[in-house]
Amino acid sequence: MKNYPPNSPEALARLLAMFMIADGNMDPREIESLDLLHVYDVLGISRKKFMQVLVDYCNDISDEADPESGTIHLINRERIDTLLEDVTDRHKRILTCALAIDLCKSHEDISEQEMAILRYMMERWLISLDDLENEFVKP
Repeated sequence: MKNYPPNSPEALARLLAMFMIADGNMDPREIESLDLLHVYDVLGISRKKFMQVLVDYCNDISDEADPESGTIHLINRERIDTLLEDVTDRHKRILTCALAIDLCKSHEDISEQEMAILRYMMERWLISLDDLENEFVKP
């Protein structure tokens, strides 16, 4: 797995990339939503660099394929834990959760895989929906 500095734009982008392919189907609306949500500006990463992080993530998980069957495990708790450890800043964690939710909603149906990862990420980072609301919903 490629290493990125903790709390870097690439570390956050990789988590979003994980959500984009978690259900085994990268919907074109997810790519479109990156622009609509201004994800590149919010993360401080260029579109080209984000796409490279996505490609690198896909390559990394394909390198982990089962040698006999070729099966790729899109959801792997050990890998998810490693990726989550790369984001230690609470504000960036909350931002990543909010962006992940918006990204998952871009194709109108949050898959079981996306929901499972989202729940796990929020539990692991001790982030609630109230935390997201307090951070992003202004009275």
